[in-house]
Amino acid sequence: MPAFRLSAIVLFVPAVLSASMLLVAVAGIAAAAPATANAAPATANAAPATDLHKLCRQVKNDDAVRPYSHELYDGTVKAFKKLFPDASGTPQESELQTQANYRCMNGKVLACFVGANLPCAKMNGARDNPGADAFCKTNPNDDVVPAFATGHDAVYSYKCRNGKAVVTGAVWALDKRGFAKKLWAEVPQH
Repeated sequence: MPAFRLSAIVLFVPAVLSASMLLVAVAGIAAAAPATANAAPATANAAPATDLHKLCRQVKNDDAVRPYSHELYDGTVKAFKKLFPDASGTPQESELQTQANYRCMNGKVLACFVGANLPCAKMNGARDNPGADAFCKTNPNDDVVPAFATGHDAVYSYKCRNGKAVVTGAVWALDKRGFAKKLWAEVPQH
């Protein structure tokens, strides 16, 4: 049985991405950014993963996004399966190392998996989007402003009307900490 590859995640994201974002991802319009580009930088005082469950219970909420740790492998795989139930296999350790991230919310460890149009960073909730504005100046009546123009962390989707970016809806629902709700799942301790 061939191993599941997180790099092929676009096959499993219909429930995660809006139709327009999926079209952008599949058509290859947006240039893929390195996996770490969508993750918030880990802070210098980020707790080691072995203590992460304890830290999260103590601090309740910590928005520092931390890199993958093998000590959380079993729980990370369970979180992955919750987020991507149609995945046909378990991600390889090397894929988890490059794409799994953690943070604390409500005293629990949460995991997110960076991929094409799957940002693990705090989302940009600003309605004004300079990237969308610039795109619309050169594409004055496009029906969709692609994620490479708005930023993959943009909460809103846009279209161009007479050279101006117009909000068409929200791509992401946010949790109370400002992260995309459907991209994060709890990492069970055991």
